[in-house]
Amino acid sequence: MAKLFVNTEKKGAKINRNIYGHFSEHLGRCIYNGLFVGKDSPIPNVNGMRTDVVDALRKIRVPVLRWPGGCFADEYHWKDGIGPGESRKRMINTHWGGVVEDNSFGTHEFMEFCRQVGCEPYVNGNVGSGTVQEMSEWVEYMTFDGISPMAELRKQNGHADPWKLKFFGVGNENWGCGGNMRPEFYADQFRRYATYVRNYGDNKIFKIACGPNAGDYEWTDKVMAIAGKYADALTLHYYTAPYGDWKKRGCATGFNEESYYSTLRYGLKMEELVSNHLKIMRRHDPEGRVGLIVDEWGAWYDVEPGTNPGFLYQQNTMRDAMLAAVTLNIFNHHADGVVMANIAQMVNVLQAVVLTEGEKMLLTPTYHVFDLYKEHQDATLLDSWVEAHEIGVGEEKVPNLHQSASVDAAGRVHVTVANLSVSESQEIDLTAAGMEGASVSIRLLAGAMDAHNTFDAPETVKVESLTDFARRGGGVQFTLPPCSVAAVELA
Repeated sequence: MAKLFVNTEKKGAKINRNIYGHFSEHLGRCIYNGLFVGKDSPIPNVNGMRTDVVDALRKIRVPVLRWPGGCFADEYHWKDGIGPGESRKRMINTHWGGVVEDNSFGTHEFMEFCRQVGCEPYVNGNVGSGTVQEMSEWVEYMTFDGISPMAELRKQNGHADPWKLKFFGVGNENWGCGGNMRPEFYADQFRRYATYVRNYGDNKIFKIACGPNAGDYEWTDKVMAIAGKYADALTLHYYTAPYGDWKKRGCATGFNEESYYSTLRYGLKMEELVSNHLKIMRRHDPEGRVGLIVDEWGAWYDVEPGTNPGFLYQQNTMRDAMLAAVTLNIFNHHADGVVMANIAQMVNVLQAVVLTEGEKMLLTPTYHVFDLYKEHQDATLLDSWVEAHEIGVGEEKVPNLHQSASVDAAGRVHVTVANLSVSESQEIDLTAAGMEGASVSIRLLAGAMDAHNTFDAPETVKVESLTDFARRGGGVQFTLPPCSVAAVELA
């Protein structure tokens, strides 16, 4: 039996709800047929937004959504996506699949989607192929409540009042698809562009600088040295592939145990990356004013056979659920530095929480992890420790257990714990000091490592209540099946 101890007296930072954020790009079927079907679609919608998808996302309390990219952001010109649909420019999406982008989903549609879901919009501006004027006018268009050409243009397009926009990213992956810039050059560009990302009225913009790719610590060091005092946050992108090798990614299904453990081993590198980048950031910013945003993370496998390779469509299994669980635990543990994270991507792309096919929709195992973890949003991190041992195949080794804990404003303690073993159950003896006599409820997601939902069987993997537990003094004992994630609430 493994001991899991939660110290309710030792509290950490508040877990920013935006750690549970999402990312949507004009890529494959994420936007079109994923979030947006148009007002004339036979698929139930409100103002063109899929009702089933919106309802599912509201259930997991999506706090923030990043748009329009991704690599697409640095070739996106926002004026192409406003005004009457018939007058919007058509273009080829050269980054993703070579398909026609008709710009029918633009600023107004994105803001409407966020309104329906109840989340904050996070807009990514174009530095790679755009101008300072273009970026400045976009912010004015969205947020200015006064007399100006951009405010008048917004009103002509049917939105009299400005929107509230808190989060704005100045460029994306400018070390790569966003311009192949050197960190010194980008840092100077950030200083220039961000100067014209203005606050209008009581709308205060949180300015986000493009941070590093994975372990590029030089990028973080130089951007923070040159531009850190002008930024509110720095981004980090890290994708997980089995063996850490893009040539050995393999399929999202039909993998073996070695690939399973390798995926989790490389997923757990997020701990090292977050820790190291935060150390560099704090060297330049000792007070910790600048936050870290991991605004692209998740598993990246080969596309599903027969699909457009530029659409990045992949299935989603319990392996991905376990990756999501350990990643979110890591972000919780770094609540003093990580202020937002955005899984890539929301629908039909990479590690999606929702898949659609025509009128059909399904919730992936990753979706269910977000459902289990949603009580951590805006709760306070608690010190916790679990008695774990190493498991795996060959060199692909991981701890068998991984956890995080928090206490919410109502005093309820929430513990999320994952059993990463594909074959061994694990008895857990959970003790939360000070919660003697508290009521206990446990929700569980479990399945074989390759288990996944299909449109013919959409509930193969789902959350269920775990009622087989025993109270022992101030704690609770229960068994975690192989490849499972549990959310325990002590109230």
